[in-house]
Amino acid sequence: MGPGFSGQAQETVDGSGLMVMPGLVDIHSHPASEPMNKGWNDELGSAKLWGSSLYEFMPLFRPDAEGVPHAATVAYSELLLSGVTTLVDMSGAWDGWIDFAARSGMRTVLAPMYRSARWYTKNGHVVEYEWDDAAGRKAMDDAMRLLDQVAQEPSGRLSGMVSPSQIDTCSPELIRDSFAEAERRDLPFQIHAAQSVVEFHEMTRRHGMTPIEWLGSLGVLSPRSIIGHCIFLDHHTSALNWPKRDDLGDLIDTQTSAAHCPIVFQRRGIAMQSFGSYRRRGLNVGVGTDTFPHNMLEELRAVGIGSRMVSEDVWDMRLADVFDAATLGGARALLRDDVGRVSVGAKADLVLVDLTHPMMRPVRDPLRSLVYAAAERAVRTVFVDGRKVVDAGRVLTLDYEGSAAALEEAQRRAEPLAGEADWARRDHREISPYTFDMA
Repeated sequence: MGPGFSGQAQETVDGSGLMVMPGLVDIHSHPASEPMNKGWNDELGSAKLWGSSLYEFMPLFRPDAEGVPHAATVAYSELLLSGVTTLVDMSGAWDGWIDFAARSGMRTVLAPMYRSARWYTKNGHVVEYEWDDAAGRKAMDDAMRLLDQVAQEPSGRLSGMVSPSQIDTCSPELIRDSFAEAERRDLPFQIHAAQSVVEFHEMTRRHGMTPIEWLGSLGVLSPRSIIGHCIFLDHHTSALNWPKRDDLGDLIDTQTSAAHCPIVFQRRGIAMQSFGSYRRRGLNVGVGTDTFPHNMLEELRAVGIGSRMVSEDVWDMRLADVFDAATLGGARALLRDDVGRVSVGAKADLVLVDLTHPMMRPVRDPLRSLVYAAAERAVRTVFVDGRKVVDAGRVLTLDYEGSAAALEEAQRRAEPLAGEADWARRDHREISPYTFDMA
């Protein structure tokens, strides 16, 4: 970058009116399912399960096999358009997943999820678990075989992550063995934990320990470990009133990272307490897009606003802290030092932002204009590994528009099935009413 390059370049980009920044690193996302929830669970939560939508509603509305690739296409497209160049894709394995990730042009960490139990409710206020340890072990073995295939993929942009799904749906043996596999393969390890009041009370009921304390007792907190969400720690007194220990200190002492995905929780009145305080204590925090829209820049805006709202302090964090989390913090969580930065030796993952876009102006501070105002509308060009994957605000590697239309068809197919899986056999329009009655 800059003048004086004496070699040969395939293309020279005039930098006038542009800001160049490192590609963003998204360390927690579910592209194969979440895009179809648009219009369904935006305002949905279980009143008698502390506002969470995980247990009563999430299992009801999933894309079928035909819809999964379209959901992934929509998510990857939105991520690229919002400046993400490195993505952790936490999905259930699906046919064609590896080839799709390679074709997208994204630098992708595939994290096939698996578990020992499924959660369900019979009444909307008690969560129960159906355990099948043998099925969980088989799913783990299948995931490890998929990670072997990922390691052989020739593009050099794909890698793997070991990801037992949730702390409350995995046996201690499955979690320990998963972490051992991550160490043996030298891969990152991620598990959902401290993500709901239900889960916190379930783990303290089972073990008399907080979720973080219990993971520590299993020996799986480490620099290669990422805790997905990491909201309900022992200091979250507004929801828990658990005797104080220091969950945050355990995470810091073991150099464990947290994946912060604010929007999906803010929709339900739930927030990390707080991003700024986690950072000041010294915890490495990365950012993820756990829900639609898969817009990393909007997620960054929500990080800042949510942290200030919870702390009731405008100085709780600065945009520099948020941007750092979405670049260097994410890279650190993935055990990498060659992404999330613009420097000699780093990957050529670059985002070009149009400073002349009306939503960027006045452009006194380009990062503030981008995150707090323009978002993806000002992202002009994206390079991953030196390959142009977005240009003029259009994804070059995927059919975003076509898959968005096909995903809408998949949503229509899913709607009549929601009531069949619901404990109360409610129609989808009763579970999630429209904003206004349809004429």
